[in-house]
Amino acid sequence: MTENSLNVIPFRPEPADVKAAEQAVIGAALLDPAQIPALAAQLGDPSAFYHPAHETIWRAITRMAGGERPVDPMLLAGVLRAQGDLGRVGGPGYLHACVEATPTAANGDYYAEIVRLAAERRRIGTATSRLANMAMAGEDQADLDAVRTAALSMLADLAAGDTWLDPVPLGSHGALPTFPVQALPGWVGAYVAAVAEFTQTPPDAAATMALAALSTAAGGRVNVEIRPGWREQSNLYLTCAMPPASRKSDVFAFTMGPVYKVEAELQAGARAVIIEAETAKDAALAEVDALMAKARKNPDLDRSRLVAEISAAKMLAEEIAVPPSPRLTLSGDITPETVTSQLAVHRCLAALSPEGDLFDSMVGRYSSKPNLGVFLQAHKGERLQSDRITREQPTVDKPALTIGVTPQPAVLQELGTAPGARDRGLLARFLYSLPPSNLGYRKVRTAPIPEKVANAYDRNLTRLLRAMTDLTDPVTVLMDQAADLAIERLQERVEVQLRPDQPLAHIKDWAGKLVGHIARIAVLLHLADHIASDRDSNAWRAGLEAAVVDRAAEIADYYTAHTLAVFDLIAADPATEDAHALLQWLQRPKKDGTHRTHIKAHDAVASSRRFKKVADVEPALHLLAQHGWLRTDQPTANGQRGRPQAVTYRVHPAVSTPTAPDATA
Repeated sequence: MTENSLNVIPFRPEPADVKAAEQAVIGAALLDPAQIPALAAQLGDPSAFYHPAHETIWRAITRMAGGERPVDPMLLAGVLRAQGDLGRVGGPGYLHACVEATPTAANGDYYAEIVRLAAERRRIGTATSRLANMAMAGEDQADLDAVRTAALSMLADLAAGDTWLDPVPLGSHGALPTFPVQALPGWVGAYVAAVAEFTQTPPDAAATMALAALSTAAGGRVNVEIRPGWREQSNLYLTCAMPPASRKSDVFAFTMGPVYKVEAELQAGARAVIIEAETAKDAALAEVDALMAKARKNPDLDRSRLVAEISAAKMLAEEIAVPPSPRLTLSGDITPETVTSQLAVHRCLAALSPEGDLFDSMVGRYSSKPNLGVFLQAHKGERLQSDRITREQPTVDKPALTIGVTPQPAVLQELGTAPGARDRGLLARFLYSLPPSNLGYRKVRTAPIPEKVANAYDRNLTRLLRAMTDLTDPVTVLMDQAADLAIERLQERVEVQLRPDQPLAHIKDWAGKLVGHIARIAVLLHLADHIASDRDSNAWRAGLEAAVVDRAAEIADYYTAHTLAVFDLIAADPATEDAHALLQWLQRPKKDGTHRTHIKAHDAVASSRRFKKVADVEPALHLLAQHGWLRTDQPTANGQRGRPQAVTYRVHPAVSTPTAPDATA
């Protein structure tokens, strides 16, 4: 799986015995609190725990012990409850489960050694992955020399047990991975590669729009159930940002061609029924008009009988429903009100455009302020209600909107500045692709798309579109047990990367939806795999398997790396500017000419009028830690009761060197 320079670690399951050892360390501390100082010293940083719940529990235990408070499961549960963490770690029952899982408290040091060694293996793996990424990104001798220097430094750090890695410049993302075309169904991947070669564009664009085409077919019509109580729709919000003159319109036309063809065929097929219903309704309304005219011309007629006839004629006219012309898509140049009203009629739609005009309407081009509600609700399938929808259909149950657009990068930057786009969760709903431009390096003569490949894409996507639009009610595909376990492991992996010093800490809003996005991608791959089979037209209703989840996770790794780059590009994280200011302060020497090697949050507050309180500066500190400029140290016990000591941050040695990396490179 792909990795980027921010160390987004691909899915590698931790051995089961490590989880048991972590539970045993916690259990030993609860059974024999006198061991806590020795266990803490042996473990070192609390991040030695792989499972987030265990790290949270251990931090609470060490804070209690440092304040000379008694430690037992009941008191610990009270502390975790006060912090708001008790439910997240599994409740009081999980604390007792850790105690029960501990064979003997006397072997606490042995269990702690297992945890420490596992953490060291992960640190070595992270360091080597980072080094491999640097080696792949280099282009000339100077880059190679830098890799050699970094390798020697990393080896020295690993040998000393202190693994400072080169810090990552704020706002930089290094070389981004290319879309893993091999993870797509064969007929989709072959077409994506052919379109990319013919148009001389990165495969990222064709792959992202092909996923949007699959989502157009299935979004809202097929759901996936990971486990009871957790379902995801199959619609995606996808955007691939490309500069002007990148032939993105050609890529869009090639990948979306079958969608528009099927839409036109559905509309043509429904035309006769629509005309018949319109004619019948017009005739019924004409009968009402004739009766009304009769009443006006003949005032002496029996009024009660005439009223009854007119009422019956009106009721007959109202009962004749004219079906709407089928629609699969919306144009890009639309308003939120248009999206709402069209979803009220069709429920499942796709907003597709080779440009960024859809984002223009989102940020408020056609109104005084952004109107994001419909885009938020139609992603998750929440009931949509608006006074602007017609009386005949005031609410929309389970709306499903697919978005597939290829805007210019500047359009994404504008979206990032829209009021509420980050705070209300709009940015968190998109999967982003930011491929490099091929301009200046393209072939001038390329082979056309092979007819066999093009026909397979057209045939299979058409078949999928027709199969999905023929469904009268949404169908739910279940994950088999192995797939459920694969999702559980992915949840654990992502949870670790949400920690303050981990790669996804500053985009928790987006990363919190990542596993759900993986499930959505997985069901699209599942449908596309089975629709290509002529053996059984209903084969796609079978259980979704773990291998498909693994392919979806590989695609999600790609979008994760690109999303990190996009969030840096659009400066959507409010902590970024604060982090820049803090780093500049750290790079300035103190009055005595020395540099700071350790800081606490209140030091940063005192350094600038920018921050009023510790809570204001913590997001920036976490972002610097996530980029490798800082490292947290566990507070040591001070032998005093009361509030635990503040976290100390160690400053990367590179900050104080004359050749320190440019923080804003």
